[in-house]
Amino acid sequence: MNEKINKFWNWFVANNERLTMLSEYSSEEQDKMLDELQENLTAYCEGLTFDMGEQTKNGRRLVFSAEGDIELFRYVVELVENAPDLDWWEFVPFKQPHGNDLKVHFGKYYFDTKKMYFQQLENEEEPDILGLRVAIDHPETDDEDILVGTYVTLEAMIGEFDCATLLGYLDVCTVPEKPAKEGFRPLVDFPEFIEWFKIQRDK
Repeated sequence: MNEKINKFWNWFVANNERLTMLSEYSSEEQDKMLDELQENLTAYCEGLTFDMGEQTKNGRRLVFSAEGDIELFRYVVELVENAPDLDWWEFVPFKQPHGNDLKVHFGKYYFDTKKMYFQQLENEEEPDILGLRVAIDHPETDDEDILVGTYVTLEAMIGEFDCATLLGYLDVCTVPEKPAKEGFRPLVDFPEFIEWFKIQRDK
């Protein structure tokens, strides 16, 4: 284990009890502890973030993310591979898939996967890289938040790893009057499509 990983986990173990019982502290104390956790994570590798789940009867889940930056993926993997075995904690690499029926809020927009569609944009020169056009129920498709929010929605559907490693191009448009006639599929089919795409890619 390298020194930076060791330092992070030593800090975590020393603060394990406080973090486990986080919800029992005031909002101010909770924010302070989470800030400390982020500071120590950044000291290990700048660019990594985390998401801590609510406390359940099985404990807490702590997800580490590289925010889609493939160059930082190995640091996430190394961190989780060297995690201590602690009761009440599950350490997870990368944001995980959350299913196909989602409503995602980003900026001033909401993205309802039941009202969105997608089509594959094929590139003969790079068949292993997925190009995607997503049709959304918003007219402001030139707003940068629309594009980022669409990506965040796709990431929530299939997870950080697949989204970052498979999706090479993304654009957005408004939902056409007859989506199926123009080659669009309901976005709720996207996770199933991704599994099919991976099988085709690996043949």
